[in-house]
Order: sequence, then structure tokens, then C-alpha cells
Amino acid sequence: MAPPPLRARTFCQSLLFFSPLTGISTVSDAERRSESERSSSQDIASDEWATDIANPRNWSGGKKWAVTAIVSAYNFISPLASSMMAPALPNIAEHYEITNPTLVSMTLSVFLLSFAVGPLFFGPLSEIYGRTWVLHGGNLLFLAFSIGCAYSPTANALIAFRFLSGLAGSAPVACGGGSISDLFAERDRAAAMSLFSLGPLIGPVVGPIAGGFISQSIGFKWVFIILAALCGAFACIGIPLLRETYAPVIQRRMGKKSMKTSSDPEKFQVAHANEAVGEKIWLNLSRAVILLFGSFICFILSLYNSLMYGVYYLMFTTFPPLFLETYHFSVGVSGLAYLGLGIGFFIASGIGAYLGNIIYKRLSDKNGGVGKPEMRMPVLILGSFFVPIGLFWYGWSAQAKLHWIMPIIGTAIFGFGFMTTFIPIQLYLVDAFTYAASALAAASVLRSLFGFAFPLFGAQMFKALGNGGGNSLLGGLTIVLGIPFPIWIYYYGERIRANNPLNR
Repeated sequence: MAPPPLRARTFCQSLLFFSPLTGISTVSDAERRSESERSSSQDIASDEWATDIANPRNWSGGKKWAVTAIVSAYNFISPLASSMMAPALPNIAEHYEITNPTLVSMTLSVFLLSFAVGPLFFGPLSEIYGRTWVLHGGNLLFLAFSIGCAYSPTANALIAFRFLSGLAGSAPVACGGGSISDLFAERDRAAAMSLFSLGPLIGPVVGPIAGGFISQSIGFKWVFIILAALCGAFACIGIPLLRETYAPVIQRRMGKKSMKTSSDPEKFQVAHANEAVGEKIWLNLSRAVILLFGSFICFILSLYNSLMYGVYYLMFTTFPPLFLETYHFSVGVSGLAYLGLGIGFFIASGIGAYLGNIIYKRLSDKNGGVGKPEMRMPVLILGSFFVPIGLFWYGWSAQAKLHWIMPIIGTAIFGFGFMTTFIPIQLYLVDAFTYAASALAAASVLRSLFGFAFPLFGAQMFKALGNGGGNSLLGGLTIVLGIPFPIWIYYYGERIRANNPLNR
């Protein structure tokens, strides 16, 4: 399917087809016949590709899931690194003699600032050059920058290497979702997307648990050394086994390979071969921004997801003082406080994928076997009720200084709601937009910006409002964004998409 034109391009093209003075078509009958013949040729090529063994959707189940597992592993390492140093923040502040609490929080959250910028480059680049080497390159650069973090001589150097680590680590987040879209049809995508989504959600939970004990026993520098070792291990598996999944790149490579032996080289000429690469990159970079601000549905879902992501990373900077000072946990044991989030994520990943597949299948069967992106919304609506409940529970139990298990239960409820809403949002963006990687990149940008900003003002907010009041404020915002809009999209989303050329 040809990508839908953007508004500006649609307007410009209309000027080519109609006279601005008379409103009469200036396209000749011969041009119409030529356009019709090209469309017929494209339809035939599309039908041939649908049954081609080189099409990733026609690969064996084992090969599909092997690629999914590798992409998910790459997608696990950078979110793991984003929070693995959280329990060690007091040690890092002492080592580098940092007294400003905002600067201490920045050593953690600056990772997410570049994490927001990276997808603007890596997502579009994956649509030009393919997913595979973007994933490999990001992983290898992340390895190098992690070593830089481990041996940073100053706090400023640490912040700089953390920024670069986030930039490199955003590659799998930017284009991994596109790989899932390449491999699986809409009806079969939920389970694979759940596995892929575990990285950004479980990684930040596993990270503090491991990081707390590592920092306490052998020092915080080993947090980064171990991350680099994991990157190396994943590279040893991924480089020989990962295969390209993006159809246009596969077709282009097949065309170039065939061109060497063909007596008719023009038959295999790649479209737009003479187009400047810089123009392609600019077009693709701008597409993510246009998708975010040109589609209200993309914006509102990304905003809701970003709010929860910001709250999620805010917890990473508020957990250490809460459990170290209020509940008197050690640095190592304080990492276990993140288990509540992890348990909520694991439960939701199974239930969310199961319910998502069942509901989507039933609704599509009622619609004559035709699925729609809005059929992802029922699970999102369900999960959106658990998010504020978890925040209220966590905040007021911490405010009242109840037994330590109570705030952890609250975070588990929040984690369940977060994961149950995160998966449908990702699936909706993949289903609703032709450029799936760019749509996911647009959402990732906003999400990471919130994750960067929230920890910087969190300490001041909780100091002014307390744990109960601060989390109630955040819970109220999730109610405003999370409950009415998914219901509205379920009933009116298709109509809105039909009027927007950015959608499928």
C-alpha cells in the first residue's frame, strides 16, 4: 500500500491536477491510462510479494520468533540501563561531590532526554536502510558509551556519557516495533508486541534490583561494566542471526541482486534512486513530528502514555529516600522495592495480551473478519482504571507510613494498569499508521521527554504536597486523560482517521 500523503503534499498535488483558475482537470486521457496501468502493476507486484517466501510475514514461526526474541533483547538493555543506577544515586553524589539534588536526578534522567531525540533519527533511518544494522549499530555504540560512564572522571563527564548512551540505546525502541509490524499481521501481533514491550517496562524494574546489590557489594562503576558485557553478549547472538524484516529494503536488495544478471537492468531499477539521501532523511525525520502534531489521536494517546511514563520514572528518584529513610532499607534491599512494579507488569503482560487477542478477534469476526485499530481500545479502557487506583494507594499508604508492603502493593496496581494500557497504545499506533516506526518514534519522543522532566521537579512537588497529595494530583491527571479519551476513540476513532491522510 502506498503511504498516505501529508496535508501539504496533498494540496500541492491537487494544484498539479486541477487548473487554479477554471477548476478543470489538466490531466490528459493518456496520463490517466498511464496512471491506471501503473496502479495495476503495483497491485500485481503487491499480490506477488504477499506470497513471496522472502516476505517476512511468510517466514516460519520459529524464524519469526527468533527475530522477535533478538529484537526484544536489544530493546531490554537500554531501559535496563536507564534505571539501574537509581539505588546508587547517594553513592554517586558522594563520589562526585554533588550537593544539588536536581543535578543528582539529572545523572539518572538525562539518559531519557537523548532517548527522546534518538528515535527521530533511528526510526526514519530504519525505513531507509533497514532495521537490522540500525539495531546492531545502536547496540555497539551503547556498549562503548557504557564503558565511558564507568570510567567518567567528573560528574559532567558522567552526564555526557549518559546522554550519549541514551541516544544509542534508543535505536531498538525506535525501530523494533516496526520489526514486529513487518513480521506479524494485525490479528497475530499482540503476543509479539507484549514480548517486545517487556523491555521498556521490565528493564527499569530489574535494573534497580540488580543495581542496588551491585552498588552495595562491588561499587556503582560495575553497574555500567555489566551493562557493557550484556551488550557484547547480545551482539554475539544478534549479528549472525538477525535478518532484515523491512519489506522495501528486502525488495530493493533483491532487485539489485537480480540486476547483475538481468538483460534488462531498467526492469529492476530502484524507485527514486537518484533522490538525494539528505532529502529522504529530512522527509523521514519530519514525518515523526508531523504524525505527532498532525494526528490528534496519535497526540492524545502519546500524551497519556507519556504522563504514565513520567510518573513511572518519577518513582525511581522518590523510592530511594522513601525506603532508605522512612523504612530504613539498605541500598541493596531498597532495590527490591521495585518488585511491586515488576509483578504488576508481568501479570498485565499475560492478561493484556490474552484479552487483547480475544477481544480483537471477536470484534473483527463481528465485523466480517476485518479488524480495526479501535478494537484495541477495550483493553486500554480497562487498564486506565487501575492507574489512578494504584497511585492513590501508593501515595497515601506512604504518607501514613503504613507497613512497607502497602506502598509496594500500590505500585503493583499502578504497574498492572500501566502495562495494560501501554500495549494497546503501541498496537493502535502500529495498526493505524502506514509508517509504524515513525508513529512509534513520535510517541517515544514525547514519552521520553516526560520521563526526563518529571524526576527533576518531583522532589519539590512531594516536599510541598506530600506523598499523598502529590500522587493524588498525578492520579487525577491520569483520570482526565486516560478514561474519557479511549472511550471517545473507540466510538469515533475510525471516522477521525478517515478524514486524516496521515492514517491508513
